[in-house]
Amino acid sequence: MVGMPISGTPSRSELIQHLTATRIAGEVATPRENNLSHYRKLANGDRHYWLGLELGDRWSDEQDVLAVMAERAGVNDDPGHRYGQDTIDPELTVAALERMAGRLRKAADSRQRVLLATGHPGGLLDVHRATAAALRAAGCEIVVIPDGLTTDEGYVMQFADVAVLEHGATLWHTHSGEPMKAILTALEREGRPLPDLVVADHGWAGYAGQHGVDSVGYADCNDPALFIAESEGTVQVVVPLDDHVVSPRYYDPMTAYLLAEAGLDAE
Repeated sequence: MVGMPISGTPSRSELIQHLTATRIAGEVATPRENNLSHYRKLANGDRHYWLGLELGDRWSDEQDVLAVMAERAGVNDDPGHRYGQDTIDPELTVAALERMAGRLRKAADSRQRVLLATGHPGGLLDVHRATAAALRAAGCEIVVIPDGLTTDEGYVMQFADVAVLEHGATLWHTHSGEPMKAILTALEREGRPLPDLVVADHGWAGYAGQHGVDSVGYADCNDPALFIAESEGTVQVVVPLDDHVVSPRYYDPMTAYLLAEAGLDAE
């Protein structure tokens, strides 16, 4: 099933239908066994799944992780459901978009410094780019990252106002918090102010929140760390969604809804 054609900004109900039809939410492509595997690895202390956060031993019970994911993303809450289909509740997706819009509105009203970043450029780059453009038009400063930053995975660069990781002339998918650490460390070293707000995903959002910067972002149902961070108040808002559906254009109605709710003009 493909997304319904939507011109302009969808209504709330139209957006929910669209998210379900495109499998951004609803019955998503991420299988249950993959979700549970990631929850278990996080609980077992595998820092790859901590997404730049410091979780200590607070989440060593896989069932506690599942409970958070059921509450905040809408996955099946039955611990006996081990294989097959899993879900993201589109109502939770839209409710989180509305909370994120409130934080974007605050940034625009105060003309704050905002840094946008993605570890999932194949899916979410244009969502962040459009958000950056709308915030800039509203008078926000879009933070320009220092030059020459690297991590073990590659180069930290900015493309279309969005910080990304580049490796081998390719924009790189990463869960790591190290690229955000590199940016914030370099800003501090240069005596430049940190962002007032980070809009991101994966470890970019997690590390920013851990560092004490206001952070909002997006996460898939197999990436529980950001939802845990939201439950603990380390990250302000996390929008549950499939972060890499078959066409990045499927996110356009969601982006339009987000910016309209924030009182920002979409392109």
